[in-house]
Amino acid sequence: MNHIVYLALGSNMGNRLANLKAAISNLPPQMTVKVKSPVYETPPWGFKEQDAFLNQVLKVETGLAPEPLLRHLKRLEVALGRVPNFQNGPRLIDIDILFFDSMIIETPPLVVPHPRLHERAFVLVPLNDIAPEFVHPLLNKSISELLSTCDTEGVNLYP
Repeated sequence: MNHIVYLALGSNMGNRLANLKAAISNLPPQMTVKVKSPVYETPPWGFKEQDAFLNQVLKVETGLAPEPLLRHLKRLEVALGRVPNFQNGPRLIDIDILFFDSMIIETPPLVVPHPRLHERAFVLVPLNDIAPEFVHPLLNKSISELLSTCDTEGVNLYP
C-alpha cells in the first residue's frame, strides 16, 4: 500500500541549495517525489545564533510504513553528512515527516503530525504552496488557515 507523506527539508551549513537537491535526489527508490515547493530562505528558529536556513517541503509517495520511513530518512541524513548536534542547532540537512497520510502517530521515535509545524512559518509557507487545502488531522484546520495566523516575517522566496 502506498502512502502520501509530506516532508520538510532544511539546511543552513555549506552549500545549502546543493544539500536540499542532494536529499531530494537520494529519496528514490523508497520514495517518489510528487510535488516540490519553492525554496525559501528563513531565519533560524529556536537557537538564533546561526546562519539562515533554506527550507523546502515535498509531497512524496512511499510504500514504507511510518517507522521504517523515519529510520530511512535518518540514515539518509547521516549519509549526506549530518552529524549529531544540539536541538535546533545548525545542520547540513534536516528531513522531517510533517504528515503521513492523515494518520496520527505517537510512538517513542515518531510523532506525526509534526508537533510544532503549526507554529513554524518556515514549514507552513512552503507547505501552503503545495497543499493549502490539506487538513491537519489534529487541529482540523487547513494549511492555509494555519498559515493565516502565523508570523511569516523573514520567510523569503530564495532566488
